[in-house]
Amino acid sequence: MKTLPDWLTDNRDTAALANMLSPESSRPVEELAAESRAMTLRRFGRTMTLYAPLYLSNYCSSGCAYCGFASDRQTPRHRLEPDEIRRELAAMKKLGISDVLLLTGERTAAADFDYLQRSVAIAAEEMPRVAVEAFPMSISEYRALADCGCTGITIYQETYNREQYEELHRWGPKKDFIDRLETPERALDGGIKNVGLGVLLGLSNPVEDALCLYRHVRHLGRTWWRAGLSVSFPRMRPQTGGYEPPFPVNDHLLARIIFAFRIALPDTELVLSTRESATFRDGMAPLGITRMSVESKTTVGGYDETDKPGNKSDKGQFEISDDRTAREFCAALRHQNIVPVFKNWEPAYNGPSATIHHERDADRSASTITPETETCH
Repeated sequence: MKTLPDWLTDNRDTAALANMLSPESSRPVEELAAESRAMTLRRFGRTMTLYAPLYLSNYCSSGCAYCGFASDRQTPRHRLEPDEIRRELAAMKKLGISDVLLLTGERTAAADFDYLQRSVAIAAEEMPRVAVEAFPMSISEYRALADCGCTGITIYQETYNREQYEELHRWGPKKDFIDRLETPERALDGGIKNVGLGVLLGLSNPVEDALCLYRHVRHLGRTWWRAGLSVSFPRMRPQTGGYEPPFPVNDHLLARIIFAFRIALPDTELVLSTRESATFRDGMAPLGITRMSVESKTTVGGYDETDKPGNKSDKGQFEISDDRTAREFCAALRHQNIVPVFKNWEPAYNGPSATIHHERDADRSASTITPETETCH
């Protein structure tokens, strides 16, 4: 069994965060909220960056106990073909969306790297910012995605409790805890400029997972100091399979986690998706969150209303809670004097994919970061 990296158990920088996260903390949540709000205004102003997910495929080779797309679910499977992807992107653009997150399950024959690479290239023709939430890849594969216009990836560890992780991931490539843990490093070595981390709150002790997530962000920030890092706080939602989380997280604890992360990581983008209710998202908007999804669909496709019935799966990966339209959500933000930002990136800034970390240790061989020879197709 591969050993855990030292940074994952390093407690030297976590005392203050641990105190803020503890339900017995000497700091009341109202005090944390006020400090988080002030920090957010100082570093990000009154803005909220918006994005939307686009599920490319729900084929999957892994058996995650908590996921509606697990390979043993009796779910109709589908992947978007190039023309469908273009129609979905066109429908998203009509909503004002210009920042898209492309999602797939774990690597399969139906949705492999070549399929993902082609999909990124199509999306990059239409959207200024394209990120990917998919299966772990090699450095050369990430470099190829960057060359096609991918500006970021999202990769959740799900839980940092290794024993719980291996129990939840019953089979498939995702069962490899260390491989997933090392994925953000490979992405950054491959020239991906932005990496989003997160845990699926409810799978394990949320405070312990939050502390490990913080250590992970700090570890990446020390080495890849030019990279853009973000943190998401998804909670378990009802899904096909009916998995019940053993550590449910209530609104009060989630709010405390968000405030503590804003205070501990003042320059890091904090993300909240439509998993959360409209009321909770509106409450968090001025208090620490700087990036939110809008008008999300968790089925394959879902934005193009001209698609014929049966072209997409009828079950999403999970149920969303905030089902407001983009127009309604933006109105709610403006009511709080927050400016919705649909575009904050220009593809011309991408430049050639290049490793963006600081000087690495000599034991990182040059052969591991050889540019990918494949081209976008």
